[in-house]
Amino acid sequence: MNRLYMVRHGRAAAGFAESMDPGLDELGRMQAESVANQLSSLDPMALVTSPLARARQTAMPLARTWQREPKIEPRVGEIPSPPGMRLEDRADWLRTFMQASWSGSGTELLSWREALIAALLAQTRDTVIFSHFVAINAAMGAAMGDDRIGLFSPDNCSVTVFEVTDGTLRLAEKGREFSGTRIR
Repeated sequence: MNRLYMVRHGRAAAGFAESMDPGLDELGRMQAESVANQLSSLDPMALVTSPLARARQTAMPLARTWQREPKIEPRVGEIPSPPGMRLEDRADWLRTFMQASWSGSGTELLSWREALIAALLAQTRDTVIFSHFVAINAAMGAAMGDDRIGLFSPDNCSVTVFEVTDGTLRLAEKGREFSGTRIR
């Protein structure tokens, strides 16, 4: 059995409908330092991050502490919005999408989810994974056998822990929930 510590990135400098790849804002950088302090008490382990700036920047304080280079893994990245969608329409699409189920989401998004789960199951040792809101929900749904897309609202820099045993993902600890309304 190995454990996966999925960390939602720190607060981004721009929202989902404002930028495709924002970095962290000042609060996000402080959140990244805080989660690094929280996780630094664990034995150093592998680090994996989404290729997006906000996830990579969230990973950096822990990478410095453990003196490890995070592996970039595109499969734990942000869910793709529909092709041709205007940037300003993304937040409304995501709010509606989060109310749906994976079985009704279409081939491309089901493939994205399957690739994400495959990336998680491919981890052969304890790993900290810096990822995104929908990705953590997709992992939770797979672990719980729940087809709903939006199961909970992981807060920025919350840590959701999964266990992988014999090719099966299991939820060990749900991360802290976000109580606001803005997705970044």
